[in-house]
Amino acid sequence: MLFGSIRLYVDEPLAAGTMIEATAAQAHYLGTVMRRGIGDAVRLFNGRNGEFVAQIEAIRRDRVTLLVGHNLRPRGSERDLWLVFALLKRDATDLVVQKATELGVAALLPVITERTNAHRVNEARLGAIAFEASEQCERLTVPRLHTPRPLTKLLGDWEPGRQLFVAAERSVAPALVPAHGPAALLVGPEGGFTPAELEAMRIHPFVTVVSLGPRILRAETACIAGLALLQAGNCG
Repeated sequence: MLFGSIRLYVDEPLAAGTMIEATAAQAHYLGTVMRRGIGDAVRLFNGRNGEFVAQIEAIRRDRVTLLVGHNLRPRGSERDLWLVFALLKRDATDLVVQKATELGVAALLPVITERTNAHRVNEARLGAIAFEASEQCERLTVPRLHTPRPLTKLLGDWEPGRQLFVAAERSVAPALVPAHGPAALLVGPEGGFTPAELEAMRIHPFVTVVSLGPRILRAETACIAGLALLQAGNCG
């Protein structure tokens, strides 16, 4: 039965009849944790070819061979929505990556601001969180995770055709509403952006400063709420 079956992300191209070697971690998960065996079905996706059913052909403690079967879902179009967020403490950053993946962002861009309280991340760990969240929420893609960079550099490198909505607390800015076309949400650190940072952002024509409401939200809450508002009525 495929409903509720295990989903795994793989890097290899997917096509009916091909053999896929699972990673050692996936082999451990399938055999030891989930106690799957030869003949059991799993679902595979790679972010490019859609989702396929596969069958376990061989299994050992650190190795699993999967025979790819038919295509279950072709890859469709997804919202071109990015999340730009000031780095937070480890657990909060992990939560942002997980929930933003579940909400369908195409890219995650951590930035360093004047009030950022973290300057480095374990990119491998955050990538693993994004992979696992994509597997769990039945996405067909995994968001691109960018290396952290200063806010000033991000603004200087920005592509003009993409709207950047900056969530500013304690502001009289208009409320955030659903966006159409390429867009991004920028959420600041604990304590918010400095006045100088807000002034520097406002001079860019692609920037729109917005409000998420009257309450002062934690940064991770603001990321989730803002992404939901931007996609209201047209989540993909």
